[in-house]
This record gives sequence, structure tokens and C-alpha cells, in this order.
Amino acid sequence: MSDLDSQVPYWDAAAATKTFTHPLHLPWFDGMSRDAAILDYGCGYGRSMKELEQHGFGNLTGVDTSPGMIDRAGHLHPTMRFAILDTPPASPFADAAFDAVLLFAVLTGVPGDEAQHRLIAELNRILKPGGMLYVSDLLLQDDERNRSRYRRHARHYGSYGVFETGDGVVCRHHSRERLSTLLAGFETVDTRTITVSTMNGHESKGIQVLARRPS
Repeated sequence: MSDLDSQVPYWDAAAATKTFTHPLHLPWFDGMSRDAAILDYGCGYGRSMKELEQHGFGNLTGVDTSPGMIDRAGHLHPTMRFAILDTPPASPFADAAFDAVLLFAVLTGVPGDEAQHRLIAELNRILKPGGMLYVSDLLLQDDERNRSRYRRHARHYGSYGVFETGDGVVCRHHSRERLSTLLAGFETVDTRTITVSTMNGHESKGIQVLARRPS
């Protein structure tokens, strides 16, 4: 099963052309200090970080496995902090370093069960007690195009919802139950269902979860 760092060549190639569309729900940041330390894990080209900056947040850091994405982010937002993750899911940050972590459309690119659990454990490590984890990702879709490719790839990958795209990347869509299992060590604060356009232009159902690391 593909791990977090095995699809980097795909994301490097996609860095110049793909557009990410998961919305940032700003009411979830109400009451958070504008000095809060926020990490965008899997930041891509820095879109969400830029939006946070425009709303007054200044202590922002973005990391990504793709040098191509980080290069694009640096050119678009030269005053912001970005770094490449060399050994994902491990990060160079100290325990309890962040007040909040964003994980936007990252789990869909981490199809393996074990790899997903390692990633969530790493984010738990670097979040402060009481810190917030904001997950945005794609749910299992119920249209025939998606159901067909889930069935087609389920035996090979061992999980219904894992599939290969036509342009060469392995992705995963999630049931609500799967996400609940992944985040079992956190306290769910709120959830919302969203509709997003995928990188290849298909309208899809998504979910956003705001979860708190227990104090």
C-alpha cells in the first residue's frame, strides 16, 4: 500500500497545474488568538495559509512532502514559512508545538491504514493539549463512476474506497466511520458536510471535522 512519501513524483508534477478547493471554515477560528501557532500539514501551495494570514493570523507554518508544491508556495507567498517533509509522517517539530493543525485533503493521498494512523499519531504529538485538529477530506461517493472504481481496486488494495486515478495517483475516500476510528483519540468539537471540486474537476461530497486533543 502506498505510504505518505511514495507519491511525491505525482505531486511534484501536479504542483504547477492543480487547484485545491477545500474551503476554510473561518468561524471555527473564532476565539483563537491571532498569535496562535498554526501548522498546515500537507500545505500544498499555501492557499489555506494565505487565507488565514488575510484574517489576521501571523504565526503560520506549512509543510509538504512535495518539493514542487513547496517551491510554488514559496514563489506565491515569499514572506511565509514553508518546509519540505523529508521523512513523513515525522516532522521536525517539538512535542506540543502547535495550537492548531490543518490537514486538508491529505488523508485522501495516504491510502494505507497503518500510514494514516502514523500520521494522526504524529499530529497528536505536535499539538498542544487542548489544541485543535482541523481535518477536511472526501467521503465515499455514491455515484456509479466512483462505486465502480472502488469495487475494481478493493481486492488489490484491501480497502473499499481506495482507487487509482487516470493520471496516476492512488487515492482514498472515507466512510464517516473510518474517520471516527482515525480520530478516536481526539474529542470531536464539530463536523460539517461540504461539496468540493476534485483536482480533476468532479463535484464530490466532503467532510470537515474539528477535533480537540484532550488536555
